[in-house]
Amino acid sequence: MDLMNLMVPVKGGTLELRDYINTNKWFSSDYRLSDPGSNKKAITWTETIEPFHVMKYPVTQQLYHFVMYEEEVEPNVNNLPITEVSWMDSLVFCNELSRMLGRTECYIFTNESENTIYNKTANGFRLLSDAEWQYACKAGTTGYRYARIDQIAWYQENSNGSVHQVGQLLPNPWGLFDMIGNVWEWCWDLYDTERYGNYRVFRGGSWAEVENNCGSTSRRKSMPDLKIDDLGFRIALTKP
Repeated sequence: MDLMNLMVPVKGGTLELRDYINTNKWFSSDYRLSDPGSNKKAITWTETIEPFHVMKYPVTQQLYHFVMYEEEVEPNVNNLPITEVSWMDSLVFCNELSRMLGRTECYIFTNESENTIYNKTANGFRLLSDAEWQYACKAGTTGYRYARIDQIAWYQENSNGSVHQVGQLLPNPWGLFDMIGNVWEWCWDLYDTERYGNYRVFRGGSWAEVENNCGSTSRRKSMPDLKIDDLGFRIALTKP
């Protein structure tokens, strides 16, 4: 299996991130039901991004089933993004794919998901960090989106109520498809351990979201065991 043809090199740089933190705690693991109020404050911070490679599509059902179960899926759904996968499922997939291709596994699991160890020296497959995801999504652009939404994203108004096969709309300037819309994508990062415990970040919006929720800075969080029909993931490599 030669996945390197699907891995896009990303040059390093710096990125300013902004988020609006709800000072109330969330009470549910379902991100659509979890927000108890609108008491929010803005925070900003800067990240340095080292060079890495990122897959041009979200992980598909075909790839996921081949790696995890050594089976194919029906041809008409081969290129649908995998959904109904938890944050932990995505890490297990990364390790299994790394083993399959003779690479060193990036993740060491513990009983508590927030204590999972990421071996940054490993050459295996992994999730993008929160900052890497936004950096790759924006691809050198400065706006909320890199093109008109109908050109680049499946969202509530054009998705007909379902996920779509990857790569049908325009890519961003670095050749990455479906970064915005279609499915949310898990990232490695804990959101805020002091306030939200082991909640993890996911990015980008989905086929079920309204237009305003689909963009390069759209950022949400939930428990790492959340599985839902508009949440998947994308993979990266630190070392090609």
